[in-house]
Amino acid sequence: MDTIVVGVDGSENGRGALRWAIVNARAIGARIRAIYVWDVPLAAYGGGMEVVAALENGELERAAVAKLEAAVAGAVDGDEVAVEIERRTVEGNATRALLMEAAREDVVLLVVGSRGRGGFAGLRLGSVSAALAHHAPCPLVIVPPVDRDA
Repeated sequence: MDTIVVGVDGSENGRGALRWAIVNARAIGARIRAIYVWDVPLAAYGGGMEVVAALENGELERAAVAKLEAAVAGAVDGDEVAVEIERRTVEGNATRALLMEAAREDVVLLVVGSRGRGGFAGLRLGSVSAALAHHAPCPLVIVPPVDRDA
């Protein structure tokens, strides 16, 4: 069965991307693989033993799973979904993780939301969607924010 990979980050833009993917997966008879990528923030490395303990006891991964579940629930919005949604959390870099998922043989489409950051903040923070646009091994859809001004 064909798979649509969706990068989910817990934002409204991420839920919009997931909603878009669900509608289109229904249309082509595909399933969804929702990917939530988590990483230990650089600032946390100064936190010492608390960060180490959180990593060792799985607290950070459990938080990622909870965020992914909340994002899927928010995108589905209580509607009965006739689309299979596989949920996967991955530790690491979002761009690399999504590129690896998109390279799988069953993947026909990669979908992400646009964070809508521009100017200096967008340059400084980098852009997962821009990197994916240059390197995606399959078709890519970048879903813009719903409330974007024209």
